[in-house]
Amino acid sequence: MAWVAIGAALAFMVLGIVFTSRFGGDPTIATSPLIGKQAPQQPIALMDGSGEMSMSDHAGDILVVNFWASWCIACREEHPALLKAATDYEDFGVTFIAVNYQDNYPNAVGFLDELGWSPETVYTADEGSSTAFAWGVLGIPETFFVDRDGIVVGKVSGPVGYGLLSRTLDEIILGEVVGDIKTGEVENR
Repeated sequence: MAWVAIGAALAFMVLGIVFTSRFGGDPTIATSPLIGKQAPQQPIALMDGSGEMSMSDHAGDILVVNFWASWCIACREEHPALLKAATDYEDFGVTFIAVNYQDNYPNAVGFLDELGWSPETVYTADEGSSTAFAWGVLGIPETFFVDRDGIVVGKVSGPVGYGLLSRTLDEIILGEVVGDIKTGEVENR
């Protein structure tokens, strides 16, 4: 009888390990295939209509590339942290690039007029979602981190807070590996 109880306990433990390892992660969040690779370089329209930019325009900077939209509730939550971090890290050679995704210009401007513009941030518009496709965006908000060599070193799925931005940027400045971080759910339209 003791052997049956031990066998049942072992079987239960094995099944527990299998289920937690197989089903423990969020299936809606995938690791970015861009981690460790060169950041996409295709041009993207500046939101004010004055031309285009590409990531190579900021060669040598650490880049924080944030995909957002006016209809995204979590984007509203993270916006103050992005504004503060853009100001605080400007002197460290960090450039913030805000990519407006699946949105329209009047709504995007209204969002920024209400919540604030950052003079340290480059505002772009992802017309046709080609930039989001190149970056592998699954939903928003998503934020990518690019090191001074132009390599994607981290991605956050979900809203970012100031503490997370600060810790991640400090790690990149020190040359540490970041990887994928999930903070919450992303939204799709």
